[in-house]
Amino acid sequence: MRAAGTRLVAAIDDLRRALVVQARTHVDTLMPGYTHLQRAQPIRLAHHLLAYDAMLERDRGRIGDAVRRGDVSPLGSGALAGTTLPIDRERVAAALGFGGVSRNSLDAVGDRDFAIELVAAIALTQAHLSRLGEELVLWTTAEFGFARIGEAYCSGSSLMPQKMNPDLAELLRAKIGRTMGAWVSLMTVVKGLPLAYNKDLQETQEPLYDAVETLEACLAVARGMIDSLAFDVARMRGAIDEGHLVATELADYLVTRGVAFREAHDVAGHLVRVATQRGVELRALSLDELRAVHPAFAADVSDWLDPARAVDRRDLPGGPARNRVLAEIDRLCTALGIPPAK
Repeated sequence: MRAAGTRLVAAIDDLRRALVVQARTHVDTLMPGYTHLQRAQPIRLAHHLLAYDAMLERDRGRIGDAVRRGDVSPLGSGALAGTTLPIDRERVAAALGFGGVSRNSLDAVGDRDFAIELVAAIALTQAHLSRLGEELVLWTTAEFGFARIGEAYCSGSSLMPQKMNPDLAELLRAKIGRTMGAWVSLMTVVKGLPLAYNKDLQETQEPLYDAVETLEACLAVARGMIDSLAFDVARMRGAIDEGHLVATELADYLVTRGVAFREAHDVAGHLVRVATQRGVELRALSLDELRAVHPAFAADVSDWLDPARAVDRRDLPGGPARNRVLAEIDRLCTALGIPPAK
């Protein structure tokens, strides 16, 4: 249990290092942020990548917690009622590297919480890797064109010679089914079992081992893919200039001029419709056109419609402003032992 947890934590940290290194390279790369898979607001690519680090940091903690709770020796519990032999349970546990001993022989014999908890943490980690795999699949399509995955992690089509398919990203997306199935299998085995040992518990070993091995493989593949990613910075930046991604800035600007947000939101929505009808972006509207909709607009509104400035105005803990992203990268480099950039 401890050895498996140690390996998984190390593999998670390897993937986190790959994400942080890419984030450090792309602090100044802007891209669209999405909600409902629709372009929403400009953000930094680094901020997006670090969102996955945040997930993995939680996963690391959950796996560590599961290992700590399972770090007890059942030896001395016998078949269910302990043993009459004169053994020193604490000494045996310490010699075997356990952190302590179980406190109830009946529970120790029939307990599989350690496996269920670890596999639950693994399944959630796989869910996060599945989300990462899906975004890699999307980003490498011709429709997005945001990134390319190294050829070692792709395969060609058996029919169409022009294609390069992100097969391993797709498998990363799919493996959640396997580990979720392992967790359901474990829960199903222990449901309704009377104390203490029952042969049903034999069926808990395979799902546990398979879940650990699956996550180890997926983490290694994910790390390799992140290392291999090449981003199309110009394509990402160009995507910000389509779809009125600075519309929220217009509303926020009006709020700073004393306009209630409800009214400001309506004004910004109206201006989006005006720009759409004209076939231009919001930044192409003149000050006179803006003032015709609301008199609170002034010449300085042009600063608010610059995507880079829009991102940096979100200067708060957890936000995408440049100094906040750099501070988070510095924190993670220290925590993960990443050497300074050359």
